[in-house]
Amino acid sequence: MVIREIAQAQNLEVTVTDDVGADQTSRRASVGAFTVLDPDGSLPHEAFIELGGSPAVTVRIFPEDDAKITVDGVDFEDVPRDAVPAFLRSIYSGLAYVKGRFFPPGQWLIVPLPRDETYKELILRTTLSPWLARNVRS
Repeated sequence: MVIREIAQAQNLEVTVTDDVGADQTSRRASVGAFTVLDPDGSLPHEAFIELGGSPAVTVRIFPEDDAKITVDGVDFEDVPRDAVPAFLRSIYSGLAYVKGRFFPPGQWLIVPLPRDETYKELILRTTLSPWLARNVRS
């Protein structure tokens, strides 16, 4: 698993929780009770990964080939599964940064990826974590 390799390279502790079966994955609410397989007969798999250290990072990989990545409380929804390793490398290599704006007001966590792909999310809290505050650029 690439995420484990990234964690090892950064000397981070990694915890993985796996949910297998349509009755266990979070986006399968419409599936009947005790149903394990999808209608096409496949077995859906979802993983929740916590990476120790700073920043606090969690990754939830969904069966639909997308992920939700949370970095110090900032949620990035619908990140393609294939983009997760590049996203994490950007976070841990110092490429990600916080940018504030007067209009519209707010601070944004910006995570650049290769091939001119960039993810940007509004930081909803008023106080930045130490990691976010260290990565502010004007």
